[in-house]
Amino acid sequence: MSTTTDNLISPVWTRYTPIVAERAEGAYVYDQDGTRYLDFTSGIGVTNTGHCHPKVVQAIQEQAAKLLHGQANIIFHLPLLELAEELRTIVPQGLDCFFFSNSGAEAVEGAVKLARHATGRPNVIVFQGSFHGRTALTMALTTSKTIYRAGYQPLPAGVFVAPYPYAYRYGWSPEDTEAFCLREVEFLLKTQTAPFETAAILVEPVLGEGGYVVPTPGFLAALRRICDEHGFLLIADEIQSGFGRTGKWFAIQHFGVEPDILTMAKGLASGLPLSGIAARRELMERWIPGSHGGTYGGNAVACAAAVASIRVIRDEGLLENAQRMGAVLMEQLRALQNDFPVIGDVRGLGLMVGAEFTDLDPSTGSGQRSTPATDLAKAVVKGCLKRHLLLLTCGPWDNTVRWIPPLVVTQEQVEEALAAFRDALAEVAAQS
Repeated sequence: MSTTTDNLISPVWTRYTPIVAERAEGAYVYDQDGTRYLDFTSGIGVTNTGHCHPKVVQAIQEQAAKLLHGQANIIFHLPLLELAEELRTIVPQGLDCFFFSNSGAEAVEGAVKLARHATGRPNVIVFQGSFHGRTALTMALTTSKTIYRAGYQPLPAGVFVAPYPYAYRYGWSPEDTEAFCLREVEFLLKTQTAPFETAAILVEPVLGEGGYVVPTPGFLAALRRICDEHGFLLIADEIQSGFGRTGKWFAIQHFGVEPDILTMAKGLASGLPLSGIAARRELMERWIPGSHGGTYGGNAVACAAAVASIRVIRDEGLLENAQRMGAVLMEQLRALQNDFPVIGDVRGLGLMVGAEFTDLDPSTGSGQRSTPATDLAKAVVKGCLKRHLLLLTCGPWDNTVRWIPPLVVTQEQVEEALAAFRDALAEVAAQS
């Protein structure tokens, strides 16, 4: 493809690679020259069933020959109804009513609108490091990087930010970190948003863009108790952590907590644009008819892809594979820490794994790793690209390498990726 053609695409899309893909299959992407890349980005957590899974492709092809678009205000179509039935079997108990949109941001914005109508309250509590989207409201909810908000102020009001239990960043024990964060939520309710004007707590069960941070064990359960005490709704943003990514259908299921509202997108339809909101029907019935909607939400072809994706994840044991391959990945990344101590922390659930790069901070006098090693993390990712491995960084400082291979990944592919990562690390370390 020519440079002239490239210039037709807006540069607001930052570029991670120069690859022009011709096709993709499973865990691999192929460029126009036939060069094969091992894709451990999954299109930012989208292609959980792998690229072009045959059963998903078949469902798309068959549906495309029957009905491309059936607008939800006008007609029901079978893929929409089938998807709702499939989702009822996998979402947390009690969530039995669904609304569909196109993107994660739309789902989150819709969830907040639902919470405000259902409670009659205006305010929402979110957490530091959160990423919820880039529309006007979801920018106000997003705190993972200033780039997502800078220059767009003023943003919608009614959003209040509490600390997320990011124990490695604070340098505290999980217990101390959790206690601090919960005290800060209570302090927020005393100083910034009164309980009677707070509609919901919106939380990622695992921080995504914010650094692949797994919360402390009791944090989400404590948020559930706070919501119950004050009549808030608990919204779980599972846009990135859903559909088997963490080894369960949804990350919140690791913690035994049931949200009032759950948002989903990314892995839902294996690459076709589709998002959703799940809630109890009695909540949905408080949403004023006509006050929310969309032309393309619940598109017939996308819904067919989603039905097939859910069945593939279930029938091919991809939850179990995510658990097994995630354990292999975590174990070997932690072994690499011995040789490359700049990897300060390895954390994750299933195949949602982060390796945070940090240097010792001499100013602390305690040997605490608190200086983000951003340049090194980015250099390693570039080194991996040279070795035909696709990885991404995340976190406020972009110093966390995130590992999000498709759930169909094999142990051989995990080890292939780790070998490329080790070689890139060694190369960058030798140049430092």
